[in-house]
Amino acid sequence: WVRCLLSDCSSIFLCVSPGVQAMFSQQPQDLVVVAGQPVTLPCSIPGYHGVVLWIKDGLALGVGRDLSGYPRYTVIGDHSTGEHHLRIQRVELMDDAVFECQAIQAAMRSRPARLTVLVPPEDPVISGGPVVSLRAGDPLNLTCHADNAKPAASIIWIRNGEVLNGAMYSKTLLRDGRRESTVSTLYLSASNIETGQQIICRASNKAVPNGKETNLPLVNLSVEPQPILEGNLVKFHCSAKANPPVTLYRWAKGGNVIKEVSGDTYEVIVDHSFFTEPVSCEVTNPLGSTNISRNVDVYFGPRMSAEPQSLQVDLGSDAVFNCAWTGNPSLTIVWMKRGSGVVLSNENILTLKAVRQEDAGKYVCRAVVPRVGAGEKEVSLTVNGPPTISSTQTHQALHGEKGEIKCFIRSTPPPDRIAWSWKETVLESGTSGRYTVETVSTEEGVISTLTMSNIVPADFQTIYNCTAWNSFGSDTEIIRLKEQGGSQGSTGSTFSTSTLWWPWF
Repeated sequence: WVRCLLSDCSSIFLCVSPGVQAMFSQQPQDLVVVAGQPVTLPCSIPGYHGVVLWIKDGLALGVGRDLSGYPRYTVIGDHSTGEHHLRIQRVELMDDAVFECQAIQAAMRSRPARLTVLVPPEDPVISGGPVVSLRAGDPLNLTCHADNAKPAASIIWIRNGEVLNGAMYSKTLLRDGRRESTVSTLYLSASNIETGQQIICRASNKAVPNGKETNLPLVNLSVEPQPILEGNLVKFHCSAKANPPVTLYRWAKGGNVIKEVSGDTYEVIVDHSFFTEPVSCEVTNPLGSTNISRNVDVYFGPRMSAEPQSLQVDLGSDAVFNCAWTGNPSLTIVWMKRGSGVVLSNENILTLKAVRQEDAGKYVCRAVVPRVGAGEKEVSLTVNGPPTISSTQTHQALHGEKGEIKCFIRSTPPPDRIAWSWKETVLESGTSGRYTVETVSTEEGVISTLTMSNIVPADFQTIYNCTAWNSFGSDTEIIRLKEQGGSQGSTGSTFSTSTLWWPWF
């Protein structure tokens, strides 16, 4: 056997014996194929019976027809006639390479063939879809992306059969260095937006020249009029362009279905709840449903969302009141002490640092929505501390008649003990000789009364002490009895204490 190799641009000859010649009758050609499709790279060498190798990017795929490392690859054809075609099932991006067919014993190589794999873009997606809801008078920014394509996808925007110009594009090369993602942004001014229109984003490349597209129905839920004062009538109108046509409208508020409304219009008297609970319109056709929602810009007076609680705090501690209102438009909050014109806070929270007993009282949290309304809530501050006693220092009485002296005790917590003392006598309750002690509780405090029968001159020289105790301490008031001048009849012999000490209430 004698081998010789002669080559030119058209053929390669193998001399297998004197007078016998062999050559490639078929060689692989450059091909362009879409991912997922099958492809066959031809290789035929009539009269050659040696080993044939397929080479991919310089690496052998296997000996002869054994390509076990590549399950999608198969060598097909009639081996006896020299057919060694490479069949690839479901071409993938990794098959994008240069292939050669080689006859090993003859040192014969086919021309290199470039297999180019095209990858269609994924289905385009419009951000914010499948529906974009509109507010009348607002512009619209639409973004569509078509990912993982080879080559990169081109994107066009279509409305009512016409291409929209002016979109901005950007492309990003993926990590595999082959595929790209495309993003297109379209701006529509408010004057260029039509009610119920439909916009299409179409992405295409060589793999899908007719393109892939997604529809974006612009479903508009209008509310008229806005803003509106609570208690007035508003009209909701739901407009949508759909193919097939809309078969059902369903309305809801705050997630609760409004069963009595079935058309594309809903009229209702609005209250404050429409400000926070959106009204939604669900549009249905045989292909599916779309739901969009709107809140109403309702003007309403203050409504309390966090009610302040009355407080009881220890002397020297901080008192913190929390009062929260909602209202529209924006409201103003004022904290004041009842009976005072001083503004203590314009925030939801009122903090009184190191409270004193004179801080006890009523506090008012007031909210005002300008030109709409106002509201207020009153709370009490009670300060825990030692008792405080109030009394006129001198009470008058008639000699020989009955007399009374009183002390008024404000105390939180209430007094544990109240005692009257004079000379060497202490009396907390009941009667001792000519003296009787009575104690009465009121909303404002405790009244303790020391009553003396048959007043004698020594009573006018005696110092009387009224003392009260609680867990925080005590207080004492010194009171004297003064002889009343002038004569009085029997009906005026007992002194009316109400005109002497009652003003502290």
